[in-house]
Amino acid sequence: MNRPAGPITRRKLIKGLAAAGACAGLELWRWPAIAWSAGPVEPAILSGNHFELEVGPLAADIGGKTSTGVAVNGSIPGPLLKWREGDTVTIAVTNHLRETTSIHWHGIRLPSDMDGVPGLSFAGIAPGTTFTYRFPVRQSGTYWYHSHSHFQEQIGLHGPLIVEPRGRDPIECDRDYVIFLSDWPDQDPDTIASNLKQQSDYYNYHQQTLGGLVDEARAHGLGAAVANRLRWGWMNMSPTDISDVSGATYTYLVNGQPPALNWTALFAPGERVRLRFINGSSMTYFDVRIPNLPMTVVQSDGNDVEPVTVDEFRIAVAETYDVIVQPRNFSAYTIFAQAEDRSGYARATLAPRAGMTAAVPPMDPRPRRTMADMGMANMSGSSMPGMKMGDGSAPSAPMKMEDHAGMSGMSGMSGQPAEQPALTPSNPVRLHLGPEVASIAAHPVSRLNEAGDGLDGNGRRVLTYADLRARVRGTDPRPPSREIELHLTGNMQRFIWGFNGKKFSEAEPIRMRLGERVRIVLINDTMMEHPIHLHGLWSELENGDGEFRPYKHTINVKPGERLSYLVSADTPGHWAYHCHLLYHMEMGMFRTVIVE
Repeated sequence: MNRPAGPITRRKLIKGLAAAGACAGLELWRWPAIAWSAGPVEPAILSGNHFELEVGPLAADIGGKTSTGVAVNGSIPGPLLKWREGDTVTIAVTNHLRETTSIHWHGIRLPSDMDGVPGLSFAGIAPGTTFTYRFPVRQSGTYWYHSHSHFQEQIGLHGPLIVEPRGRDPIECDRDYVIFLSDWPDQDPDTIASNLKQQSDYYNYHQQTLGGLVDEARAHGLGAAVANRLRWGWMNMSPTDISDVSGATYTYLVNGQPPALNWTALFAPGERVRLRFINGSSMTYFDVRIPNLPMTVVQSDGNDVEPVTVDEFRIAVAETYDVIVQPRNFSAYTIFAQAEDRSGYARATLAPRAGMTAAVPPMDPRPRRTMADMGMANMSGSSMPGMKMGDGSAPSAPMKMEDHAGMSGMSGMSGQPAEQPALTPSNPVRLHLGPEVASIAAHPVSRLNEAGDGLDGNGRRVLTYADLRARVRGTDPRPPSREIELHLTGNMQRFIWGFNGKKFSEAEPIRMRLGERVRIVLINDTMMEHPIHLHGLWSELENGDGEFRPYKHTINVKPGERLSYLVSADTPGHWAYHCHLLYHMEMGMFRTVIVE
């Protein structure tokens, strides 16, 4: 990595406390000190309509190992920014690095030249220069910001962003806290990328074993167990490949603090506490719960949803969820966010008094992929779910669909809520197995009512996308005029990722006409989840709620899943469209969307 220049001059960090809004309590946006080797720094709380941010290097000490991160105003994560709906904000960003930097305002609707993607919507912020963002704020909710320059986001250039509504907030609470989740590497991000390119399971320490084969044979029979192993081996894949990068190199953080430091939020018994969860990690899905304390989900990706009470939810990379909790007892509670692959966890505490702690629960069993995750589940079922194909023998030829023209007419068979008549895809997709397409889902299905691998059937009430219903009707009632079909493709062995079998360097832009209404259909042909983020435009998830479909900026697509969402192309410009797993994006899962 091109290492940053020397430390920046420390500025006055605390510029003001947030107004209470709908929430009472003096510690509304309190962030405790973070133990950095450069000295304890409490991230600033910045509010108003003019902001000055300085990007520079910082020596960060996480778990006793010091490395150089990229800080905003001297802290990692960066300061909490508070805006108000209806204001016009200006943000002057000064770059003290030796390389170009940028800040993207994730989920914020704005002019494309203010979106912060170097080489696409602006030139980037050169070393030693200042760039001033200026745009009106037309929304409210919980969002975040991060760099869109190489791997700077991975090493600290990110932070929370809260937009207060212009009027009364319908979500009432007594206290309000941000829970910013992230993954901190103990290796240089370029080294991580190189390791993945040379050996895609480099960070997977949970490979299949002979003992596991014996257990499978006992549960399902020797023939089925052996056939299962042969299929995975034939595909050069492993059912234990859950996360590309794991706790083997990551430390999982809450508001910049590792589990041992135990970040704590305070409450008084009976108070309504709002927790704003932001997954600001680069590669990690988190499964979040607070043992013995139900959570009521009230907002998703900055947009209010009908309240739904759950015990647990999975938050994909770049998503945000706001929940209300109401502790009744004078007891401490653990906020527990385990990585999807169970290689580690982030942890914080909700307590009535500083210094109190609660037990940290053991991590759940490690999930395993099945053939259903490859879109190869037998539609009639089998004794080994997702495993039966044909006569149960291992495939003798590649399972492919050479004339694959999309699955647009399969919504009835898959259980996908069919809100609009299926349209003929505007770009019929023909995929062929090759270096950039290792597999093609033969039977992609709707999985909106599934929580995800490792969560379904765990005995807890877990949030699904089918639970999300907007509190107000959508603003555009028109049906789509055309359909854009995109397959999420890749080759794990080569660590190549793309859309429709093409990396960014090989693909043409996706074009939309200003003012048109389109349906985007995503079909995941890989065995990995992909959080897909469309800049500049809302994604209205078709989950069966009609005009009350939830508005999102990041949509998680499970392995073997087919889903769709509507987009109103209401803002012109060049927009980024990509998987928000940072190393997937860097390795090709990125497109340009042009609204013209």
